[in-house]
Amino acid sequence: MRKQNSEFLTAFTSEASNDIKNTDYFGFVELDDFACYVIADGIDDQLEALSARLAVTAATNAFLEAPSMGRRTVKKCLRAANKALLEAKSKTKLKASVLIVVTNYVKLRYGQAGNIRLRLYRNGFLQHATADQSLTMELVREEKVPRDKVAEHIERNNLFTYLGQEKDFHPHVSKKIKLTNSDAVALYTRGVWEHVDEGELKDLFADATDQPEETVDGMEDLLLSRQPGDLQKYTFVVIFANKLFVDPNRKRKIRRVIMAAIPIITLIAVAGVLLMLRHNRREDKKAQLQLAYTDTIEYIQINNYIRAGETCGNAYSLAEELKDRGMQAELGNCRKLIEAVQAAQGLLDAEEYAEAQSAFLEAAKQSAYVDNLGLDYIKEKLELTAGYISVYDSIYLGDSLMQNLQYDRAEEKYLEAKAQALKLYFDSGRSAAIEALEKLYEERRALAEAEEEARQEQLAAEESGANFIAQGDVVFAQGDYESALVYYTSALQKYEQLGDEIQKEAVQAKLDVTMRKIEDKDKLASEADGYMAQASSAMDAGDYIGARKYYLLARDVYATIKDEEGLGEVSRKMEMLDIKESSQPPVQESEE
Repeated sequence: MRKQNSEFLTAFTSEASNDIKNTDYFGFVELDDFACYVIADGIDDQLEALSARLAVTAATNAFLEAPSMGRRTVKKCLRAANKALLEAKSKTKLKASVLIVVTNYVKLRYGQAGNIRLRLYRNGFLQHATADQSLTMELVREEKVPRDKVAEHIERNNLFTYLGQEKDFHPHVSKKIKLTNSDAVALYTRGVWEHVDEGELKDLFADATDQPEETVDGMEDLLLSRQPGDLQKYTFVVIFANKLFVDPNRKRKIRRVIMAAIPIITLIAVAGVLLMLRHNRREDKKAQLQLAYTDTIEYIQINNYIRAGETCGNAYSLAEELKDRGMQAELGNCRKLIEAVQAAQGLLDAEEYAEAQSAFLEAAKQSAYVDNLGLDYIKEKLELTAGYISVYDSIYLGDSLMQNLQYDRAEEKYLEAKAQALKLYFDSGRSAAIEALEKLYEERRALAEAEEEARQEQLAAEESGANFIAQGDVVFAQGDYESALVYYTSALQKYEQLGDEIQKEAVQAKLDVTMRKIEDKDKLASEADGYMAQASSAMDAGDYIGARKYYLLARDVYATIKDEEGLGEVSRKMEMLDIKESSQPPVQESEE
């Protein structure tokens, strides 16, 4: 029905080269609904034109199996032609260029492998043109060869896709091309385009009637008039689409399609609106995510980790909602950095400086995962923490020195700690250093007072000991050795308390002398007591003379030892002796 109600006219010419060799081939089939046109250019140089014929036959047969103008159909035809050449029983390897055109009398599609050309003319103007699959055409695209020099270029027949390839067979299949009434399609091999340029062909089709034979004859006259010495075999095919098929049910079909499509269009519209709203919301969230991410970075850069933590949390939630894995990973690293810095800052605020230092070091490691973001701030905190630790190290060293009574060196360390704390604006460290200094000064003052008190006590003890010695010397000189013994003993005790060994030895010498004196006095006292006893015995015996003699001896001894009591006793006894002597009658001396 389509073919009967359309007018597609085809004419062609195919001639051998100067050496009577034609390896081109053209064939076509026009069915009721579809038509297929196949033109091949054998490039195996066999006189029998085996390659081109095999290719055209295989392609048309593949088309007839399932007529269509679908892309798969065209590819199927191309693969069938390529397989036919590969499997042909030939002494040489068969190769060919091919171009297949299929149409439904309204549109056309073509498939190409090689350098056979297609040109579509509309109202005398070139509407569509194929590109050769050759090295020369690649050089043209790279602007290394001018387009008007293609027909002469040495690599024009060096093809990267052609029939007969065992590997890397990649033919080109076009999209559907919509035709209009009076369109003209030209298919031609290299024997034509090597000698007739594009402008001449355009002029030929601009003057064309609705009869394709006239155009074919005009091209052949133009070609032969040149009388080229190197003329190769050539094939030129013209297809005139004088009238396209018009579907009589087109309006009804369109109406049915529209009625059937209205619910679908409505659903699509609703879905489109919903998708648009969803898209807009997603885009808004993307914008919010980017803004939150940017704010996070900026807050970290200005060292505001509280706000950075808030914005990072919001951004991470948006990234999870959007399933943005890359941003989740980036924000996850940012969050770890923020948490590490906040934890370290918390330890620093709690004055746990060693732990804070370790925490800031961990934060520095985490910074490496976000392009060293916040690293300068972390380094500042590490320096500050190291300074705080140094302040307390100086204080602890000062404490140790103070315990060892090295007050001057301890004071130096405390002053160093105070100066460093002032430099760091470290108030608690400065207060600790001042407190340590005050404690040092108080202890040193207390020690000085204790030393002064001890010195005064020592002076008092030394003075007391000297006084005891002086008093002892006085009574010793008076012969009161017992009193001297008491004073010397008291002095010895003082010097023992003072630990004065020299004075102890001097006092001990005095004590020794005193003890000897006391011992001597005791002996004399015993001697005097003996005289007193003898005197009493003599007086009792009435030997008053003997009694007086012993009393006088006793008085001399008591006087020697300065025993006042003994002297008084002797005086009383002698007074009694005097009384007794005066009461006795005078003694009569006898005459001898």
